[in-house]
Amino acid sequence: MSNVTTNFNDRTIEYEQLLNDFKSLLKKNNLKFTIQREVILDTLYNSDEHLTPELLHHRIQSKHPQLKTGIATVYRTLALLEDSQMVTSLSFGAQGKKYELGAKEHHDHLICTECGTITEFVDEDIEKRQHDITDELGFKMSDHSMQIYGICKKCQKQL
Repeated sequence: MSNVTTNFNDRTIEYEQLLNDFKSLLKKNNLKFTIQREVILDTLYNSDEHLTPELLHHRIQSKHPQLKTGIATVYRTLALLEDSQMVTSLSFGAQGKKYELGAKEHHDHLICTECGTITEFVDEDIEKRQHDITDELGFKMSDHSMQIYGICKKCQKQL
């Protein structure tokens, strides 16, 4: 592979801009801007990992117990953010979804089906080949996502 990189923690947007976009999204959907919703956005922004709604809720409850943020608020806010493409999700079938902020450099994912570890990567050869294929087929690509499921090195050793 060429140019494989696995650190995608840099944000492509400053928090204040993301917050303003979020406030506009809420207004457009006739929803109120609340501190609970802002804490959900802030927690996602400052996380370097993919979070389940339950883990996100747990982190918020631990850090801000006085807010009494309900799990339903977390789910509804995540759905709104995902619909607007401010966050992206990876599906784990019956185990649900894990979310990450969409404001990160493009990357793809290796997902371990044993332990759930997610490794982020980019490969310039794969990226180029995807563009070549869409060009060959006369397809105008607006976005793409690649998830490769399998078993990580650590879990392979334990099997």
